[in-house]
Amino acid sequence: MSTLETARPATQQPDTPVRRRKPKRAREYLTFLALVAPNFILLAVFSYWPVIYNAYLSLTDWNLIAPMPTFVGLENYQELLTGHEFREVLLTTVIFVVGIVGGSLVLGLGVALLLNQKLKGRGVVRTMVFAPHVLSGAAVGLAWVFIFDPNYGLSRVAFSAIGQSSPSWLTDSGWALPAVMIVYLWKNVGFSAIVYLAGLQGMPKDLYESASLDGAGAWTVFRRITLPLLSPVTFFLMITTIISSFQAFDVIAVMTDGGPGGATTILSWYVYEKGFSDFEAGPAGAGAVVMFVILLVITLLQTRFVERKVHYR
Repeated sequence: MSTLETARPATQQPDTPVRRRKPKRAREYLTFLALVAPNFILLAVFSYWPVIYNAYLSLTDWNLIAPMPTFVGLENYQELLTGHEFREVLLTTVIFVVGIVGGSLVLGLGVALLLNQKLKGRGVVRTMVFAPHVLSGAAVGLAWVFIFDPNYGLSRVAFSAIGQSSPSWLTDSGWALPAVMIVYLWKNVGFSAIVYLAGLQGMPKDLYESASLDGAGAWTVFRRITLPLLSPVTFFLMITTIISSFQAFDVIAVMTDGGPGGATTILSWYVYEKGFSDFEAGPAGAGAVVMFVILLVITLLQTRFVERKVHYR
C-alpha cells in the first residue's frame, strides 16, 4: 500500500503544471493579437487593400463617374506596353532615376568627405547642406522657378558672367528634364551627405593607421578601405533614393506640370495624369502596377546581386 500511495502523487504531479500552462499560453496569444491587430488592420486598410484594388482597376474601363467599372481584362496593359507614349515615359523615368541616384551618391559622398575634415564652422555647413532635404517640395519648386527664369533669374546672371544667354529651362523640352533633375539633386544630396558622414565617422581608425604605416596613398586608402567599409551605407542610400526617385511628384507639379511636351513626364506623373486629368482609371491602374513591378524587380536584383558586395565588417 505504501508503494501505491507514494506512486500516485508521482504520476499526478506533472498534470498540474500542464493544466496551469494552457490558460497562461492562451492569455499570451490574446495579448499578442491585441497588440498586433491594430497595426495589421491599419496596414491592410491603407497599404494592402489599395494595391489589390488598384490591380483590379487596371483590368477595367472606368471614368471615375460611372456607377460600376467595366471589366476589359488585359487590354489596358496591351495598349500601355505597345503605345509610343508609354515607352517615352519609361525612357524619361530611366534617365531621371539613373541621374538622381548616381548624382546623389557621388555628390553626397564628395560633400561628406569635405565635411569630415576638421574645418571651422562645419556644424553650420552641415545644417545648411541638410536643410533643403526637409523643405517642402512645393516651396523648393517655386524658388527654383524664379532661379531658372531666363529674364530675371539667377541663372541669367550666371550665364551672363560667361558671356552666354540663359536657356529657357522650363519651356524648352531639351532643358526641362535637366532642370528638374538639378532641383531634385539639390534637395536630396544633403541627406546622402549626412548619412555618408555618419558612416565615415564610424570608421575604425586602426585600419587607416595601418595603411599609413604601409605607405598606402590617399587614392589606395579610399578605394581599398573607405569605399568597401561604406558599402552598407551605399546600399541603403541606393534603395531609398531609387524608391524616392520613382515617387517624385511635387517639384514636377510646381515647375513643369509634366511638360513641355511630356519632357518631364515620369511614371508617377503619368499615373496621376491618366487618373485625375484624363479620368481613365484603367490605364492609370495599369501604369501603377507596372511601376510596382519595376520597383519590386529592382529591389530583388539589389538584394540578390548588389548585397553580395556589401561588407558589413
